[in-house]
Amino acid sequence: MWKKILAAGTALAGIFLIYLWIGGALILQLTVPVAEETSDRAGTERFYSQELSSDRVALIHERVESKKMRTHLKETADESLDVTMFKITDGTADLLFYTSLLEAADRGVHVRVLVDGMFHNLRGDKSDIAEAFMYHPNIELKFFEPVNLWKPWSLNNRLHDKLIIADDRFGMISGRNIGDRYFAPTGFDGATDDRDAVVYNPSGASYENSGVFQMQDYFNLVWNHEYAQEAVPEMSGTQRETAEDRLQELRRQYAQFQEEYGLLYNNDYEWENSTYEVNNVTFVHNPLGRMNKDPWVWKDLIGLMEEAEESVIMQSSFIIPSDTLTNHINAENLPADVQMITNSLAATPNLPTFSRYASYREDLAASQADVYEYQETRKSIHGKSYVFDNRLSAIGSFNLDPRSVHLSTESMLVIDSEDVNKELRAEKVLLIHEESLRVKEDGSYEDNDNVEKEEPPVTREAGRRIWTAITFFFEHLF
Repeated sequence: MWKKILAAGTALAGIFLIYLWIGGALILQLTVPVAEETSDRAGTERFYSQELSSDRVALIHERVESKKMRTHLKETADESLDVTMFKITDGTADLLFYTSLLEAADRGVHVRVLVDGMFHNLRGDKSDIAEAFMYHPNIELKFFEPVNLWKPWSLNNRLHDKLIIADDRFGMISGRNIGDRYFAPTGFDGATDDRDAVVYNPSGASYENSGVFQMQDYFNLVWNHEYAQEAVPEMSGTQRETAEDRLQELRRQYAQFQEEYGLLYNNDYEWENSTYEVNNVTFVHNPLGRMNKDPWVWKDLIGLMEEAEESVIMQSSFIIPSDTLTNHINAENLPADVQMITNSLAATPNLPTFSRYASYREDLAASQADVYEYQETRKSIHGKSYVFDNRLSAIGSFNLDPRSVHLSTESMLVIDSEDVNKELRAEKVLLIHEESLRVKEDGSYEDNDNVEKEEPPVTREAGRRIWTAITFFFEHLF
């Protein structure tokens, strides 16, 4: 009898796994839009303006400076603070994040936090933080698309945006998640470099014409969507008691952090002096949906690439050259100078994704683009930004991979500013010539007297080969 029960249980488990594979992977791979269908996006003229905008923009490259800026935005919010985040990991950075949000809420700021329903990390011993936030009268917390194995087609509908919107004056977009490696000081082993763009809308300026308004409008769209669900719909009496205790603990933690990490707090910024004038700021994003999305962001980037006259520089932490990407990289109407920057095997923090890139690496190097790989072993690059000629720049969460093109929510700021373009271009040129090596058509590196090739451990190469065999069947999901 027990053998029959075991056999029946095994069969049911097998059937369920097949159901997960079909509903969560196969159906997405069988319905990928063909390359020809990824055109016909609204024209790129909307990204330009011949007059100065009321908005101003600052770029943040350094990890610690990014943490200071984020803390500052939360400290100075007066009425509202809205945050979206993809991934939160254990450490000090997540507690700095939670405590600064609580400090704002305690001052009377209305705080809304929207995090991805799979990677929020508010489970187990962190679940009481979710309860504490939901208990606080000034905080709302939602999870976007919580994990539901009965609806496997929803598992790949992930929230990849990273936004902070403070009042109607500031909007930050970034590629950084919340984790120690994204805000680590110099010398931190495993650090991740990224960048943020902050839109500053001065008091008295036209809010409806601001990039901050566009970001707020998108946040509201996602916040009010059926996929965004309350983190704790109902709370028991015991949960309420635990929540109050956790709030008090977080308040004590905030006071301790102010003493221990004093440089992160109470910083003043002269916004007129630390920001650039810009002609226009346009917020673009993917549509919301559980299946393959119409690739709005990718279409905009394609349009900007094809209209560039002199050069395009693309930086992406991960690159998987799908047919759509490959076709456009080899298009005849691209400018002569196209450069792509990504992590090398030695630098990458994501071996499964790199294994898919490695399968196309030589073909990509043989395309019209010059491909550069960042040479490091103690840190990686995570920025997602694109520079077109000497005027337009795009910064945000979008990677050059199928997941960003078709599956996840993604958002970018397209900025019309020669000054922003110049700073971003200079940072990328330095990255190319001082920290990266160009990949040749045979997969080897071109010599560069300024950069030494970093040799990854043998185990990493072995791991890459193993992952290549596995990820071959799930390329569209990376």
